[in-house]
Amino acid sequence: MSIHHTTRHAIHPADAKGYDTQKLREAFLIENLFRKDAIELVYTLYDRLIVGGVHPVNSPVKLETIPTLRSDYFLDRREMGIINVGAPGTVTVDGQEFSLETKEALYIGKGAKDVVFHPAANGTAYFYFNSAPAHHTYPTKKVSLAEAETVELGSLENSNHRTIRKVLINSVVETCQLQMGVTELKPGSVWNTMPAHTHDRRMEAYFYFELPEDQTVCHFMGEPQETRHLWVKNHQAIISPPWSIHSGAGTSNYTFIWGMAGENLDYNDMDKVAPTDLK
Repeated sequence: MSIHHTTRHAIHPADAKGYDTQKLREAFLIENLFRKDAIELVYTLYDRLIVGGVHPVNSPVKLETIPTLRSDYFLDRREMGIINVGAPGTVTVDGQEFSLETKEALYIGKGAKDVVFHPAANGTAYFYFNSAPAHHTYPTKKVSLAEAETVELGSLENSNHRTIRKVLINSVVETCQLQMGVTELKPGSVWNTMPAHTHDRRMEAYFYFELPEDQTVCHFMGEPQETRHLWVKNHQAIISPPWSIHSGAGTSNYTFIWGMAGENLDYNDMDKVAPTDLK
């Protein structure tokens, strides 16, 4: 079987306060998301979001169900968002082919049965995905960068000049609860998501990429008055609980994908924390 999966349980904030570095990494960091000709995924108990990566090289890779889901097909009761983080490639959904340029997205609605990831014709294929429980079937839809809701925030003076491309949000495509987007840091900028914030209505996952192999990102998490940090490399992801901030600073500029699941589709629903109030 070309799919490998693990489960991460939800952590109470009072427990997380006592974690050392290794335990924090085991609970919140996903180090290996890409295995040649296979699917790697983590089933989280935070809003039951699944975080996964697909790396087809020699042959197509089909999305199979896993025992945890107790379903005939992976998407029987789920929706999925895919963002291409490698060379231009294709994904087929129930026989329909979707070509994805780098950073383009594909939303797949509940009930799709046959999802296949194909190797890139030129370059290396990497597909990152999030999947959340769904109560309704919305149409499968590709979202190009031109179709994304795009904003620029921050400034070079504050080291956080960035472009945010909201590719899978309700102003662009209908979903049940899944939201995803791509944030690109400009050269000379290193801070993401500052001011930091929390949102008890939904959890979040961060996937870092376009980070040079000899560079790293210090990802900050934890309650605003009890923060912790994790050092993250290229192609690694962070699981962020609803009670935790999610912010970071890199030794270089980089790009990251944010994905959210929960009961609120309002992107701007967040409880901001001033930088001077963090501890």
